[in-house]
Amino acid sequence: MYAVIQTGGKQYRVQEGTYLKIEKLELGIGDSVEFDKVLMVQTDDDIKIGAPLVEGGKVTATVLSQGRHDKIKIIKFRRRKHHMKQMGHRQYYTEVQITGISV
Repeated sequence: MYAVIQTGGKQYRVQEGTYLKIEKLELGIGDSVEFDKVLMVQTDDDIKIGAPLVEGGKVTATVLSQGRHDKIKIIKFRRRKHHMKQMGHRQYYTEVQITGISV
C-alpha cells in the first residue's frame, strides 16, 4: 500500500515505514503529524485517485529530527567586468517516518 501526499508545495510517494525529509514543520521531536492532503492511495487491489484530494484519506507520521541540508553555493560571475558574487543557502527540513495510511 502506498499513497501520494502533498506538503510544503511538493508531492511525495510514501509507504508505511518510509523515512522522508520534508519542508520544515514547527513540531518537536517525537510528535505525531497528520497529512490530510492525500492525492492518491493504492491498496492491494484498488487505486483511489482524488479530484483533487481523496475523500477521507489520511497519512500519519512521527517526527524524527529537525535539521538543515548541505550548503548550496550560488556564484554569479561576469567575465572581464571585475564582478563576482558568492552566496550560500542551507534549507531547513523535518525528517519524518510514515506510520500509517488510511482511506
